[in-house]
Amino acid sequence: MKEIMQGNSAIARGAWEAGVKVAAAYPGTPSSEILKDIADNYPEIYAEWAPNEMVAAQVAAGAAVAGARSLCCMKHVGMNVAADVLMTIAYTGTKGGLVYLIADDPFVHSSQNEQDSRNWARFAKIPMLEPGDAQECYDFTKAAFDISEQFDTPVILRTETRVAHSDSLVEPGKRVESTMPMGLDQKEWTKYVMVPGNVRVRRVFIEERMRKLEEFADTFKYNVMEINDPSVGIITSGVSYMYTKDVFPEYSFLKLGMVWPLPKKMIAEFFKKVKKVIIVEELDPFIETEIRAMGYKVWHGKDIIPNMFELTPEIVEKSIKGKKYKAPAVRVKPEDLPRRPPNLCAGCSHRPLFYALKKLNAFVFGDIGCYTLAAAPPLSALHTTICMGGGVGMAHGASKALGKEGLGKFVAVLGDSTFMHSGILPLADIVYNKGYGTVIVLDNRITGMTGHQEHPGTGFTIRQEPANMVDYNEIGKSVGVKSIRYIDPYNIKECMEVIKEEMNKEEASLILCKDSPCMLLRRAKPLEKFKTPLFAIDTDKCRGCKVCLEINCPAISWREGAGATADGHKRKGTAFINPDQCVGCEVCVQVCKFEAIVPGKK
Repeated sequence: MKEIMQGNSAIARGAWEAGVKVAAAYPGTPSSEILKDIADNYPEIYAEWAPNEMVAAQVAAGAAVAGARSLCCMKHVGMNVAADVLMTIAYTGTKGGLVYLIADDPFVHSSQNEQDSRNWARFAKIPMLEPGDAQECYDFTKAAFDISEQFDTPVILRTETRVAHSDSLVEPGKRVESTMPMGLDQKEWTKYVMVPGNVRVRRVFIEERMRKLEEFADTFKYNVMEINDPSVGIITSGVSYMYTKDVFPEYSFLKLGMVWPLPKKMIAEFFKKVKKVIIVEELDPFIETEIRAMGYKVWHGKDIIPNMFELTPEIVEKSIKGKKYKAPAVRVKPEDLPRRPPNLCAGCSHRPLFYALKKLNAFVFGDIGCYTLAAAPPLSALHTTICMGGGVGMAHGASKALGKEGLGKFVAVLGDSTFMHSGILPLADIVYNKGYGTVIVLDNRITGMTGHQEHPGTGFTIRQEPANMVDYNEIGKSVGVKSIRYIDPYNIKECMEVIKEEMNKEEASLILCKDSPCMLLRRAKPLEKFKTPLFAIDTDKCRGCKVCLEINCPAISWREGAGATADGHKRKGTAFINPDQCVGCEVCVQVCKFEAIVPGKK
C-alpha cells in the first residue's frame, strides 16, 4: 500500500529496509529529519547525533568496515567538514554498504553558502545518485547500499531542499537484513591503512572501479531514456527533471538517476535519437561540462539555464521558450500572506546578550546558529558569520593583527552545539599561541536553529536516554583558559560589566551563559522569573521613546496615536505588549527608562 512521505522520511524508510544497522549525523537543514525519523521509528538502527559531521562520517565508516550497512547524513556545508573522511574512505572502500547523504540548499534557504555537491563525487571518484521525489528517495537509498557493496565503494546520495521537504506517494516494503559477514579482519590492514605504499595500490583499484562503474551506469535501471518528440531532447536529473517534464512533456528526455559516473553509451545513443539537446540542471554546469568534454554539441545549457539559486517550472519554461509560465491558480498568493521577518523568539536568552554587546559597541565575530538573527536591525550586533567555529579562530587572528590596539573592541560568540562542533580547538589555539580574545558560549542547552537536536552538552541522546553532559568550564580549564566567568544573559547590566572586563584582558577568556535554556525547549523547567504575571505597557507613563523596540522582541509592537502621559508629556504613539507572546523575561523592563513596563493582570 502506498503512503504519502516526505523525501527525508522516505530516505529513512529506505535505509531501514536496506538493513542499515548504524546511522550517524550532525543536524543541518534540509537533512535533519532523516536521523530523527530513524530514531523515532526504526529501533533496529543504532542512531546518534555526533558532535560534528567529521565524527559522524567516521562512525559510519567504522561500522561499515566492521560489516554493517551504515548511513551518514549532513547538509552540503557539512561535507566540507567531513571531506577528510570521504576522500580517503573512497580509497579503502568498505565491507558493509556505506552511504553519505548530502542535502544541498539551492537558493540558500538556510545556509551560509550555495554549493553543488555533485562535485564531491567527481573529486572523490565515487558514484552519486540523485533522486527527484520521495519514491526515488526511497528507491535510490536502497540501490545506493547495493552499489556500495557491489563495487566496494562509499556512495553519495544527493538531495536538495525541494526533494528533502516535499511529499509524494511511496510504496514501501519490508526490511531485509544484510548478508554481509560481520567482524574485523586484521589481515585486511593493507586495504585500510593508508600509508603511501598501500595508497598506490588502492589508487590503481579506484581507476579500475571507476571503469566498472561507468559500464554499470549504462545498465542502471534509474537512468531512463524517454523518446517522444525527437526534435528536442533534454538531459537532466533529480528535481530538475520534475520541473522540465512538467512544462515540456512532449520533449524527449534522458533522466539520470546516477549523475556520476555518467552513462556514456546511453548519452551517445540519446544524441543519435534527437536533433537538439538541452541540458537542464540546478547550480553548476556539472553534466553539461562532462558531456561537452565528450565532444558532443549541446544546443543549450547554462547559456540559458541560470547557474545560481533553485529552478522552478516557471524559470525552466521561461529559459527555454522565452515565454511566461502559466502557474496554476492558488487560493492564497504569497503577497497576501502576513510578513514574518526573521527574529529571535520572545524571551530568547540571546536577545539581551546581543543588546549588551551593541551597547558596548563590540565587534562580534559570529558563528552558525539562531544568533545569526542578531545581525539584522535593530539589534545589529553580529558582524561575521563564516562557518562552524569560525568566529573563535577569526577573533584570534584579529588579536594577532591588531595587537594591543584590539583590546576591548571585539568578542567571539557561538552556541553550545557549535562549541562542541568546532569551537574547542580554536579556543585552545588562542591560549597556545598567546593570543587574546573573549569567547562567549551562548548555552541554550540544545542545537536550536535546526530543530532542537541533542548534542554532548545536553545530557540526552537522540532517543532521549540520559547521557553524560559535557562541562564547558572544565573544557576551558583543560585547554588553559585562566579567566572563566558565568553570566546571566537576562541581566543586561551584569552582562555589560563582565564582558567589558574580559574584553580588556590580554589573554584568552571564556564567558558561559547560565540558566538560559531555549524558550522552546519543552523539557526545560520554567525559571522563577518567567512566572506570571507577565508584562504590559502603562500608557500613563509610556513616552513613546521606542527604546523598548530596540530589543526587537516579537511580543512588543508600536501603536500610532497622539496622546500624552499622566504628567503631560506629548507623544505620537505607545508601545504594546502582546500578552499571548510575552514570556515575562523582563528584558524590556530593564531597557525602559520611564518604568512604563509593569506587571500585567493575573
